[in-house]
Amino acid sequence: MKNILGLLLLPLLLWPLVATETARTKSTTLAITHVTVIDVTGGPARPDMTVLINGNRITEVGKSGKVRVPKHAQIVNASGKFLIPGLWDMHVHWYEKDYLPLFIANGVTGIRIMWGMPMHHQWRKEIDAGQLLGPHMLIASPLVDGPKPVWPGSITVANASEARQAVIQAKRDGADFIKVYSLLPRDAYFAIADESKKQDISFEGHVPISVSAEEASNAGQKSIEHLTGVLPACSTRQAELLKSSQQTLAAIIAGRQPPVSAVHGAASREWEELALETYSPQKAEALFAELKKNKTWQCPTLTVLRSIAFLDDPSFTNDSRLKYMPRDVRASWDPKTDFRLKTRTAEDWARSKKVFSKDAEIVGAMQRAGVKILAGTDTLNPYCFPGFSLHDELGLLVKAGLSPMEALQAATLNPARFMGKEKDFGTVETGKIADLVLLDANPLNDIANTKRIDAVVLGGRFFPRASLDGMLAKVEALASRKSIAEALLKTIQQQNVEAAIKQYHELKATEPAGYDFGEDELNGLGYQLLEMKKFKDAICVFELNVEAYPSSYSAYDSLAEAYMDDGEKDLAIKNYKRSLELNRANENARKMLKQLGTQ
Repeated sequence: MKNILGLLLLPLLLWPLVATETARTKSTTLAITHVTVIDVTGGPARPDMTVLINGNRITEVGKSGKVRVPKHAQIVNASGKFLIPGLWDMHVHWYEKDYLPLFIANGVTGIRIMWGMPMHHQWRKEIDAGQLLGPHMLIASPLVDGPKPVWPGSITVANASEARQAVIQAKRDGADFIKVYSLLPRDAYFAIADESKKQDISFEGHVPISVSAEEASNAGQKSIEHLTGVLPACSTRQAELLKSSQQTLAAIIAGRQPPVSAVHGAASREWEELALETYSPQKAEALFAELKKNKTWQCPTLTVLRSIAFLDDPSFTNDSRLKYMPRDVRASWDPKTDFRLKTRTAEDWARSKKVFSKDAEIVGAMQRAGVKILAGTDTLNPYCFPGFSLHDELGLLVKAGLSPMEALQAATLNPARFMGKEKDFGTVETGKIADLVLLDANPLNDIANTKRIDAVVLGGRFFPRASLDGMLAKVEALASRKSIAEALLKTIQQQNVEAAIKQYHELKATEPAGYDFGEDELNGLGYQLLEMKKFKDAICVFELNVEAYPSSYSAYDSLAEAYMDDGEKDLAIKNYKRSLELNRANENARKMLKQLGTQ
């Protein structure tokens, strides 16, 4: 299966637990003394405090000298430093296990995964068991979209019946919530809303172009991502904009327009222009009142909105944080290869910047109107870096009009309230899980000070700056590995596929850290060979991928596709079935098996 969203499935190797183990001490008690506590409840910072941690919970917060510190406690003298709760990034797409420590190294102790897959549930089990270093996770269903989805691999629903079944199945598969997307038909969307209530599971995500933001809020959508639907809802010509978008959806479903036209085509550009010209503060005020009344959260993801609006700025491609990104991710972020940007004119870029400016203005107005805001980045979209970009988001929220305290709450207290987990997360208080970030400077004076991290506490485990730097160094080394696919392709061209497979095993044994042996490397090579009509060679490479990653539904899906291209129907069926066994949400395998007459 070719990768979706440009999100690349890299090696599923366990992160070495050296950093975790060296952070432990013989004592189960940790005392952070003489620290200024910013508990984010809204009150003033409290200087010269001691925070006592036993196991994974905060057991006491009080004035230094008045809190009795046990004899054998690990003591951290934090004079001159500032303590905040662990941060949450509430909009993340992440599929690369070895890179999870990037979140921890940046003080991001929790994430909301917005396209859930079986691997995420496995990671969460390993993290909870202490076998993997990574953040807490709230995990979505796969995207639920219309019959002509924006992204391949989505769960596709064409009507109310299919929509209800998608909700039921997603809950059975363990999703924490249903992720709705842009091209859902109206009847399917409202069926999801109704069935979600019956199944006691929330639905969150995009406002589909078939409904208005008010309708989504009144239907009970728990969160709106990227401000989808918000700008049109603030227009004096809202009804006209909604009708036009519904007509575009009808054309997409009928096959007269490609799905991407709804979000990146000429029609969407016209909607943006008209919405900007007809923006009404009175309409906005009415919308915000409705969102507040219905408790509809907003996760504006200003980070990704900015990157999409400003990708013509060459400074993005010079970002020093690119050294932590896998080679294929760096390549996928290149503006010259992004399909969403290929048709943009100078006028389009100018308009996109105006839209971003208006979006930021709207976020500030929403905060003042009492609409609840969540901090999220949309990592792994272009120049949305895991961990790092959450700090970018906090800065953008402050620029939009939030106070530093409100921005901090958007990444701490608000996520806890959103998840219904205030007893465990969100503030620096007795009884909470000890997820904390120790800073060298006061973030209430300058929100950029959240980047000045001295140490991170994750579930009571203390990671000093040296440990965090070690995490970053290991990830940088991973990101600098050579491509095994390039080496194997050269061998195939000069010799044969058998020699390439032998080379793969030899290099994996002798230079395991020198090459990227990830699933996506072999997957990409296999598809290169398919495009070259080297079907037998492609099958051999995909078989090698299945051997290396036997629990990957995508590896079996790709192997099945190669067998199809080679005319081996029975073997294609066998592998599509295996792929579907590993991931019941794999719509491609389901569709192919139906075409092959087995369903």
